[in-house]
Amino acid sequence: MANKIRVLGIDPGLASVGWGVVETDGARLFYRGHGCIATKAGTDVALRLGMIRDALTTIIAEHEPAELAMESLFFSRNVTSALGVAEARGIIRLVCLDAGLSMREYGPMEIKRAASGSGGSGKSEVQSFVRIVLGLSEIPKPDHAADALAVAICHCQSRTFPSLAKPEHRRI
Repeated sequence: MANKIRVLGIDPGLASVGWGVVETDGARLFYRGHGCIATKAGTDVALRLGMIRDALTTIIAEHEPAELAMESLFFSRNVTSALGVAEARGIIRLVCLDAGLSMREYGPMEIKRAASGSGGSGKSEVQSFVRIVLGLSEIPKPDHAADALAVAICHCQSRTFPSLAKPEHRRI
């Protein structure tokens, strides 16, 4: 179909960037690929960010998405971890900009709500949903890749049903 849109979903992180590619024709979802960009702790942060940039550039060239969807930054206690994730998100944004992709962010509750109807769903419920909706024989591994596919699915659903994409209320 001429109206298919390919979406790259991203679960950002410094140690692991999950990615998943889903295509939609507005009514159906089609699985196109998934994986994880892993960087090793103890490696210089600049090198790790460069590895993320290079790998993501290759993934975009291979899968040719039209849009990118990313999970928004969420942290509760570990500020050090959040800083690394924020730096990785900056690199992801620049790669997205360089590739000419439009980008949208979704909060964890929004993604869970799109996956199961409830923002309080557990990780296993979301991963089972991803497996079923995409017609996969098993839950995608690693977890970060399954999460990225959930982000892509959430974006596809919000394109088809804009009222599902309700902004989350966050306390600051």
